[in-house]
Amino acid sequence: ASVTVTVNPLPTPSITGDTEICTGASTTLTASGGITYAWSNGATEASITVSPTATMTYNVTVTDGNGCQASTSVTVTVHPLPTASISGDPEICNGATTRLTASGGTTYLWSTGATTYWIDVNPTATTTYNVTVTDGNGCQASTSVTVTVHPLPTASITGDTEICTGATTTLIASGGTTYVWSNGATEASITVSPTTTTTYNLTVTDGNGCQASTSVAVTVNPLPTPSITGDTEICNGATTRLTASGGTSYTWSTGATTYWIDVNPTATTTYNVTVTDTKGCQASAIVTVT
Repeated sequence: ASVTVTVNPLPTPSITGDTEICTGASTTLTASGGITYAWSNGATEASITVSPTATMTYNVTVTDGNGCQASTSVTVTVHPLPTASISGDPEICNGATTRLTASGGTTYLWSTGATTYWIDVNPTATTTYNVTVTDGNGCQASTSVTVTVHPLPTASITGDTEICTGATTTLIASGGTTYVWSNGATEASITVSPTTTTTYNLTVTDGNGCQASTSVAVTVNPLPTPSITGDTEICNGATTRLTASGGTSYTWSTGATTYWIDVNPTATTTYNVTVTDTKGCQASAIVTVT
């Protein structure tokens, strides 16, 4: 008697799918080469979707139509996510620019569309910027930074901006916490006595370090040139008219406020007049009537 022993070849199992993933991702492993499958994680489908948290090996045993079996395995490598970070000044003053620099990857994509690792931004209002970094394994992570935009201070100067030659004026700054004047002063108030019309510049800085500038011109008006005309030598009992000029209003030492006075002193007398011009500047003249 005889018998034929048929030797069936073993199946040739294989596994396809992405074997390198990033932390938090999943991959689908698909087995082939048989009609039934038994995975090391207990699954019996041809395809399994896995999301390991660490590098892991998956085994599959395939069985063909003859009941023959063979096994194979695949290792799914789990790459850690990159650590994305952004450096740069997150507080700026309106109108300023800040450079935001990302790190942690090999390529970068900003919410502005930029693909450089740094961007220069000058927002007019508080704005959040996001960057997605990708490392050499293709893993990605995102982070963001909010750039706060502080308004500029409102610099102002108060004080008398028209003075007469020889006078002083006090200029008072406001709008900040520190002050720098063009004459080097750092007080909020300065007293100045320019001899000619002069412009004073002021830079104010607020609590956020933001700055604004303003200026004021102090006009120096010349003093009037007063004079007195009239007969300065008279005989006892006579009267002389003294006439002042050089201003728009007059105050005599006699108390008179007309531009002229009639005097009849009984002894040699000195008369003084203070003249005031349209700018309010004053000067005096004297005359002695003998």
